[in-house]
Amino acid sequence: MNQLLIGASTFTAAILALGVAGAGAARAAAPETTRVVVAFKPGAAAPVKAAVGAARGQVKRDLPGMNAIAVEIPARALRGLRNNPQIEFIEEDVKRYPLALAAPSNKPYLPGQLVPYGIRMVQADQLPDNYAANRMVCIIDSGYDRAHEDLAGNSASGVYDAGTGWWHTDENHHGTHVAGTVAAINNSGTGVVGVAPNRQLRLHIVKVFGAEGWAYSSTLAAAANQCGSAGANVISMSLGGARPSQLEIRAFMALASKGVLSVAAAGNDGNRAISYPAGYPSVVMVGALDQNKAWAAFSQFNSKVELSAPGVGVLSTVPMGGGAEASLTVGRSAYAPGTMAGSPFASASAPLADFGLGDAVDAALNGKVCLIARGSVDFATKVANCQRSGGVAAVVYNNVPGGFSGTLGATVTSIPSVSAADTEGAAMMGQLGQLATVAVKPVHYAYYDGTSMATPHVAAVAALVWSYFPSCTAAQLRSSLGKSAQDLGAPGRDERYGHGLVQAKAAYDRINTLGCGN
Repeated sequence: MNQLLIGASTFTAAILALGVAGAGAARAAAPETTRVVVAFKPGAAAPVKAAVGAARGQVKRDLPGMNAIAVEIPARALRGLRNNPQIEFIEEDVKRYPLALAAPSNKPYLPGQLVPYGIRMVQADQLPDNYAANRMVCIIDSGYDRAHEDLAGNSASGVYDAGTGWWHTDENHHGTHVAGTVAAINNSGTGVVGVAPNRQLRLHIVKVFGAEGWAYSSTLAAAANQCGSAGANVISMSLGGARPSQLEIRAFMALASKGVLSVAAAGNDGNRAISYPAGYPSVVMVGALDQNKAWAAFSQFNSKVELSAPGVGVLSTVPMGGGAEASLTVGRSAYAPGTMAGSPFASASAPLADFGLGDAVDAALNGKVCLIARGSVDFATKVANCQRSGGVAAVVYNNVPGGFSGTLGATVTSIPSVSAADTEGAAMMGQLGQLATVAVKPVHYAYYDGTSMATPHVAAVAALVWSYFPSCTAAQLRSSLGKSAQDLGAPGRDERYGHGLVQAKAAYDRINTLGCGN
């Protein structure tokens, strides 16, 4: 059985900054006033501004070259202003928000945290986890960083395993990321929040993956039984493999008969193949969506897909210091680089120099920051050649539109390296010789892609909704989650979305109104 593929771990400062900027960059119009854009005829700026002033309005922004101004004005004055023959049109100055993958916290969360987009997408912010202490989610994965600042206060348990070690360590970061989506803590000024953030939900961790990142089907079956013995109500499995196992079938059928709901990832190969254990009738298969509720192209699709949840660019916890944040400045320009997995945590400053494709050692790069075009040779070779040339840092820019995150694989380098978009690379080619600073530092959070990331959203929502109706059976809850999901794609259940996007509040409302069995 192979662990499901997960995307590159990137904690991009630019994305976070974009999310935070949305909180205080604009100020809402005062009560009883409205914010509008007033477009006027050429040459009419002065009389229109005078008319705005006479109507007790305030010009909030001039729009040079556009024959328009943004104004804040009493709503009752708009009718008279619209009759002004110098004005072409008046429209609401509608709000725009940063389309970041995480946003600054507001109610019901404490300030100073980031709220991953998936939390609100599954309506976790609309259903408090007041009763979650009566539910347990068992996470079968690679462990759990018990020392993490955003996880340490949870009620979490587990056991030692002779093959993988202690449950509260995580060598490959995957399990800690999954756990953060379930239950990252609502603690002011720290990190992110999970679906059940108020330290009520009980967690049981079964560590089946060590650093090597795979396990046998017998290990999974035993882990599932351990979840059942611990009293788990829901099992979350961000894992899978291509072939079914009779042992697993028996294990999950037995757990289902005892009232345990098992949830697993659909797989990341982007085809119709069925992954297991998600493909068993006793297990809920979960597909992945992006922040626009669109099907993720990597998400496996077939008749077994039952529910969908956020799985692209999901921000969550990784072991303390296990994530990477990259920064890059050239001259007075600040860029938003991606990370290179395998880069050391370090920083360096030196003049920026063109290293072409980085496919050969060049002594002219001694003491320089290497600007390298993507293509011809792999990233590891490019960065290693920069280092052999005496370069102090490397920037690899894309040869196709957009940014990217790369990996150095098994190659070990001592210089920091980052990636850049094609447009950024073009801009930096015009800045050769200017002082460049490249830095990569450790952080405690990361963005991952995968149906692995979608699965804990569903598992946690299941536990959250169930906590309000503990008398419902697992089968009834499963049915209610499907019937209350937000239908996406073709009407009704389909191969890519299943019943649709899991919805916590909608499921609660349905059961509250119709009862468990409807």
